[in-house]
Formats: sequence, C-alpha cells, structure tokens
Amino acid sequence: MPLSHAVLWLDHHHADVIQFNNDDVQSQKLKDSKHDTGQHQSEVRTQHEFFGTVCDALAGIPMVLVTSSHMVQTSFKHYVEKHRVHLMPQLAGWETVDHPSEGELVALAKKFFLTHDNMIGRHTMA
Repeated sequence: MPLSHAVLWLDHHHADVIQFNNDDVQSQKLKDSKHDTGQHQSEVRTQHEFFGTVCDALAGIPMVLVTSSHMVQTSFKHYVEKHRVHLMPQLAGWETVDHPSEGELVALAKKFFLTHDNMIGRHTMA
C-alpha cells in the first residue's frame, strides 16, 4: 500500500516528515543550513531556504498534516501561500503541538486522517 499520508512537524530550524499507512512508517529529518552572512534580514532568507527545502520534501505526498507551534505554523503557511501555493491543496490540516515523539505524531495524524478521509468520502485509513 502506498504511503499517501504524512505528518510534518517543524520549528524554524528542524523538520520531521513522517509518511505512513496502516503498516509502514518512513521518517525523513531535515535541518536548516544556517549560514549567517551578516547582511540585513539574512535570517529571513535562511528561513525561506529552509521552508523551501521542507516544501521540496513534501512534493508528491497527497495529504499532509502540518504540526508545530502556532508561530511557526503562521510563518510556514505564509511562506507556502506566497512562494509554493501549488502545495496548499496537499496541506490537509494544521495542528498546534509542542515537541511530540514520532509515535505521538503518527497517532495524532492517523486520528486526524481517519476523520478527514471519512468527511471527504475517502476510506484509506483503518
């Protein structure tokens, strides 16, 4: 069975992309490559580069639950809406969480997608 669902946890410097189905879990860890140039707003450029890397990792995943702090969600959502709008349909939901374990993230996502898929008439999670 293909891994059609994923949960993304991110902060401003790290991200975990966890794809799963009923039987399998695959995790990818991403980290920013912070390089301070000393230029005005270089931190914003670095964050945009990191968010771009995260978006690249989500390519081809049909349904993603985004989890993070509220502040990071706002920054990431703004980035996607401005620079990667084609990804918006893949982002099925947004949940505010602190620093959950991988198991807690997968459990949260499975519960979310069970409800989400039933609401849209897709029965892909058990």
